[in-house]
Amino acid sequence: MPVECRQRLADGLESCLTACGALTAPAVFSRAWCGSSGDIPAPDDDVVDVAVLDLHHGWPNLGHDAIVAAVQGLACDLRPALLLAGLRLRVISYDVRRGQVLPEPPGGRHAVYLGTGGPGHLDPRLNDGVSEGSQGITEDPAWEPRLFALFDAILADDDAALLGICHTFGVMCRWLGVADAVLRPVEKGGKSAGIVWNQLFPEATTHPWFGRLAGWLGPDARFPVLDNRLYDLIARPAAGRHVAWISREVLPTGVVGDAVTAMELARDRSGRVPRVLGVNHHPEVVNRATQLAVLERKRVRGEVTEAWYEERRRTLTEPLADMQGERALLLSASYAFHGVLRYAVLRALGERARALGRDWTRDEATTAVLYDPDLDALAGTVSASPSRTRA
Repeated sequence: MPVECRQRLADGLESCLTACGALTAPAVFSRAWCGSSGDIPAPDDDVVDVAVLDLHHGWPNLGHDAIVAAVQGLACDLRPALLLAGLRLRVISYDVRRGQVLPEPPGGRHAVYLGTGGPGHLDPRLNDGVSEGSQGITEDPAWEPRLFALFDAILADDDAALLGICHTFGVMCRWLGVADAVLRPVEKGGKSAGIVWNQLFPEATTHPWFGRLAGWLGPDARFPVLDNRLYDLIARPAAGRHVAWISREVLPTGVVGDAVTAMELARDRSGRVPRVLGVNHHPEVVNRATQLAVLERKRVRGEVTEAWYEERRRTLTEPLADMQGERALLLSASYAFHGVLRYAVLRALGERARALGRDWTRDEATTAVLYDPDLDALAGTVSASPSRTRA
């Protein structure tokens, strides 16, 4: 899909599975998994490290690998510029909940932090392994105040970015005290899974970033998302913290629900692009064909149960009404995650190149970061004029 990698657009899906340009020698991408502090690799001036806050507690999932793949796809796309600057991208995944491993605060090796989904209650103290909503998870909550301190540091640093998905969104709401987690009731159909609809808040339709998304949507400002969650987040007074609510759920009946599904806490220095953003769905999982291949490999290797496999397979094969709906799914994922990710990583790479006195040719404000549904390509830049309104 073009929101991930231009090579895939030119050469097809198979090229990414067998010959990713980011891994072709000399490689411009690598990854590291940190289940303990001793696993954290040494910093390298030539390597820009992206921190993944893995909240899956060891559970099987598709989201973590999809996030890593998004950064890898960006490295593939930026290969010529990275080679010219003598830079590489690396994803370092930190096992936050199970391993109690967290990255250092911004100002050192990390400027971009990506938080995953995960199982269980959003309050780790309520995950006793048996109560409703804990999903069998039992955990030590000692990581939570450390993660809150990291969030504080990221929010205070104008050069740092945080993108939180699903479980991380809920943890961010707990950190701020702005919304309460409530198990989705029977009246709403219980767990929300598959392709569902969200709606922009009226204020978001004039946002410098999400207003561009609104320009592609109809007058009701509704858009499809890929969902997999047990909990609603019900907004409450922001308790002194500024929160801009971006979107809310739309129930299967077409009625707007009471759960918030995205929030912005800070923008980058230009004032245009979200810098601290949380979403309660899964925009990282955009290439459904790739994810189906990954899912099948997990099944063959015996990593997942048949029930887990079938639920994800149904989600990934759920059809939309037409190609315009499929493009709308890619478009919403671009604004909710992939475009913001590309912008933040481009900025971090530019800062590192300039600090080392090296050439850097891909400025974050003029390089395409957004999916354009008319062109099936990455065509939107931050400095471009807002897109036209769609009927």
